[in-house]
Amino acid sequence: MRNRYGIVSLLLIVAVALMSVMVVRAQDPTATPAPTATPFVAQVGPITQRVLDRGSLVCGVNSLLPGFGSVNDAGEFSGFDVDICRAVAAAVLGDANAVEYRPITAAERPTVLASGEVDMISRNSTWTLSRDTEWGATFAPTTFYDGQGVMAMADAGFVTLEDLEGGTICTNAGTTTELNITDAMNSRGLDFTLQTFQDFDQVMSAFNEGRCDAVTTDISGLISRQATAADPGALQIMDLVLSKEPLGPLSSQSDPNFADIVRWTINGLIQAEEFGITSENIDEFLTSEDPNIQRFLGQNNNPSGSYFGIANDFMVNVIRQVGNYGEIFNRNLGPDTVFGLARGVNDLWTNGGLLYSPPFR
Repeated sequence: MRNRYGIVSLLLIVAVALMSVMVVRAQDPTATPAPTATPFVAQVGPITQRVLDRGSLVCGVNSLLPGFGSVNDAGEFSGFDVDICRAVAAAVLGDANAVEYRPITAAERPTVLASGEVDMISRNSTWTLSRDTEWGATFAPTTFYDGQGVMAMADAGFVTLEDLEGGTICTNAGTTTELNITDAMNSRGLDFTLQTFQDFDQVMSAFNEGRCDAVTTDISGLISRQATAADPGALQIMDLVLSKEPLGPLSSQSDPNFADIVRWTINGLIQAEEFGITSENIDEFLTSEDPNIQRFLGQNNNPSGSYFGIANDFMVNVIRQVGNYGEIFNRNLGPDTVFGLARGVNDLWTNGGLLYSPPFR
């Protein structure tokens, strides 16, 4: 009994002592204040800094894939992937036209990325485990969900891979398509000859000359080639999908800050479409009282681009100059273009597609 009273008395003494200390600190203005959260200060990375110092973004692109990346007679680059470069330039520099385009082949991608010859690549590149690691790459969110297909002459009557046994299939070197078509044919026990070229113009030349029985690449690439052929009806894309091909931009792992900028620029393109913000109505949203939109657009002192060390309203520049994801898709690939692609899985999640942005907060 006496021990129990002793323990209770000790606890009361300790409680009183703690309360006394709290009172003294409250009354003493020299007392050490409680620690407070340190404001976040963005650390601008080396790639971001060289883009700022140079005043332009060097972006590795495809120059031979209409709809995604090609050059017109005036030497101007255009396409879906090209517009992603423009969006990042608008985010970092405030100017979507401040881009130096560097045409690269598929095989050159790991080399130019590692050497720093380009700041980023936006060139129909599939996100894979080996590339993520061996290339030292940071892949941004997927901008185009695709799959590998096979195209042949319509009058050849090829319907299945079995029809191509003993034939020659052509593609470009340094791509996942080489491995995928080899796996697909070998798993079926089919003999074939694989012939590769440095770029797809050479692939199509060989195909048109009859040196290839079929060609294989991403289905979007096949659609691009079919739509721009002299006689689109002479070409047939076989009704099969050999793989998953999540295509998107990538940058070097040496600069997480720059990779974040690319990542959230793409997220922003998707989120802008979900909000209904376009290049034509962006000004109407600048006075929105919706806190989600204020944060997204970096308005009313809401942090946004400041997390990366760039303009707080970076998405305003991106949307005003390049548009949202839907605008980019429709402008380059949509129903009013020669390609006539439906959105399909490349639609917003709210429309049954796969595009989904994390919250801007």
